[in-house]
Amino acid sequence: MDKKNTTIGVLLLVAAVVSMILSAKYAPKPPAPLPISPAPAETAATPAATGAPASASAAATGVATPATGSLSAPALGLAETVTLANDVIIVTLTNHGGAIENIALKQHLALQGQPGLYTLNAVRAAPALSLADFPGADRHTAYALVSKSETEAVYRATTPTLEITRRYSLAKEAGRDNYQIRHETTFRNLTDAAQVMPKAVFNLGTAVPLNAADYGMYLNTGYGDGEDTHFIARSDLEGGGFLSWIGVKDGRPPAFIERPSAVTWATVKNQFFCMILTPDQPGSGVRAERVKLDPNAPVDDHRLYGVTGYAQFELKPLAAGASSTFGANYYAGPKEYKRLGNADIFKHGEEKVMQFDSFFFNKIFLSGFFAPLLLTIMNWVHGLMAHVSPSWAWGWAIVITTLGLKIVFLPLTLAASKSAKRMAKLQPHMQALREKYKDNPQKMQAETLRIFRENKVNPVGGCIPILITIPFFVGFFAMLQSASDLRFAEFLWVADLSAPDTIARVFGLPVNIMPILMGATMIIQMKLTPMPSADPAQQTMFKIMPWIFTLFCYTFASGLALYSTINGLFTIGQQMIINRLPEPDLPINNPEGAKAGGMKNVTPKKKK
Repeated sequence: MDKKNTTIGVLLLVAAVVSMILSAKYAPKPPAPLPISPAPAETAATPAATGAPASASAAATGVATPATGSLSAPALGLAETVTLANDVIIVTLTNHGGAIENIALKQHLALQGQPGLYTLNAVRAAPALSLADFPGADRHTAYALVSKSETEAVYRATTPTLEITRRYSLAKEAGRDNYQIRHETTFRNLTDAAQVMPKAVFNLGTAVPLNAADYGMYLNTGYGDGEDTHFIARSDLEGGGFLSWIGVKDGRPPAFIERPSAVTWATVKNQFFCMILTPDQPGSGVRAERVKLDPNAPVDDHRLYGVTGYAQFELKPLAAGASSTFGANYYAGPKEYKRLGNADIFKHGEEKVMQFDSFFFNKIFLSGFFAPLLLTIMNWVHGLMAHVSPSWAWGWAIVITTLGLKIVFLPLTLAASKSAKRMAKLQPHMQALREKYKDNPQKMQAETLRIFRENKVNPVGGCIPILITIPFFVGFFAMLQSASDLRFAEFLWVADLSAPDTIARVFGLPVNIMPILMGATMIIQMKLTPMPSADPAQQTMFKIMPWIFTLFCYTFASGLALYSTINGLFTIGQQMIINRLPEPDLPINNPEGAKAGGMKNVTPKKKK
């Protein structure tokens, strides 16, 4: 049995290595940049300025039809743009729909170490907050610029029956974040009769992959209904999948996904940035669409698709000469929990855009609680370390937070380690029991429980540190996948704590130092920790697990490996101290116990 399980473990390890090699060898290559030629109606943004894939930037010259999300040539003439700015954003407004062309983030670069700001909605299906399918006032309408100041712009368009005025403001106001744009659209009835209003459908913006290596796993449209949050992933719009393979579905991508619902906020987002519309009054539904960013790219290259969304609102009938105003705050910025969790500004749970518990295993390990807790602690530590080591502040925040957690849980860990040592010392007696009562499982179980009870040993006590660590590890993983705080954060040789710390490539394989260190600490820790079981199969699996875990985490964010490495180093020092403590003196020499279990006294009596 021992040889069989060892063989299986080794084969699994070899399979993992081969899988990693093949993945690196046959992974799709990043698309080559395409020539960028601005269309007559709009000026294309460069990749460095937009943060979009280079080949996707050519798509910035067109807009998408709401029904299909495919790019087409603009129907209007040359766009007339104006800009509003504050300390953190530059908002470019266009007269095409009287809406937002794009938003540049002053404090976030598109590419690390290169000039060019990250720009939201630079590659777009439509101008953000433009009206869709609103007769005479949608994105195909040229609005007139009525007024413009440093912090406010007003546009206006008229139809035979309506006057539509659109106002955008960056003026500082209490209860508004600097990344929020205040928007109001006023509808005025120009007729002498009451008028039934069509639905107002506002574009939420277009979210695109961060770069050519981003496969868009975190691209989605989401909304809150006042009680819960819901997300439509880009993969939901791709069609295909297992059901189409077995013939249940035709496999064709749906043109859109529509969700009738109360809408207290709605968003489109990628891994680290989002656009969130928070209306003054709830909406009535959300629509999500997939957008092909480059018409010339292969259909199956998922990296060159973005997502766009629309939020729908019911407008009340207007009396003759009357007017009504739709008001909303529009956030366009980084996914920072500290910012979005400010309930004085974001009052409808907009922080859930972080999606800390988006996956099943996140829900099991309560990442919705642990991830924001860890991020809150790290933000506090970062604030302290920013005065000491500004460039490495986030790295030190991870280190100090990890050490703090280890110290807090030290009493539990020590108790579990002592339990593990006592369990290890009982193994010879447990083996004798298994031999004696191998034909009487009930008797063996009763005797085993009696020995555990008399010697004050908890058979699962050694698992407590692992059970405590797992929710924090999963919480760290969830946090790193959503929070923009660690994007481009440096530490030691790591250039970006939110990405793998690849320092070179050998035969096409990335050389990532931090996960290798993490694996080394796990192997050393395993050698120092007493095995709670004498079962050879379990011991073999314990020895193989560090290798498998290292391969599993090899391409994860280096911040996660840093956390695990520091955790492992502390545990190694802790275990070395525990191993030097006196051996536990177990009351296994109880005469009745020796008689019942058929075991000799193996623990000498204490000298008086």
